[in-house]
Amino acid sequence: MSLQKDPEGFEIKALHRFIDFKGKRVLEVGCGEGRLTWKYAPASHLTIGIDPDHSALRIARADSPNRQKIHFAGASAKHIPIAKEKFDIAILAWSL
Repeated sequence: MSLQKDPEGFEIKALHRFIDFKGKRVLEVGCGEGRLTWKYAPASHLTIGIDPDHSALRIARADSPNRQKIHFAGASAKHIPIAKEKFDIAILAWSL
């Protein structure tokens, strides 16, 4: 049996209960393969996901349904490579 993270969808339900992603600029720290990204990003104006795992980012990019408003970068939370970008929301899920 393979591990399934949050098969009931509690995580995304909680996020949507507290956050309105519509039209927002979102930074996701530790986005990995985009498991959570695809569940909220369609509503956002722009989503940038960062992760130090380049293999996971390759999968995230390959699975990306909307390349215009979802971008991925190899980086850690310690050194976010976005100097002047401003975000409405920052997400760290399963990152710590």
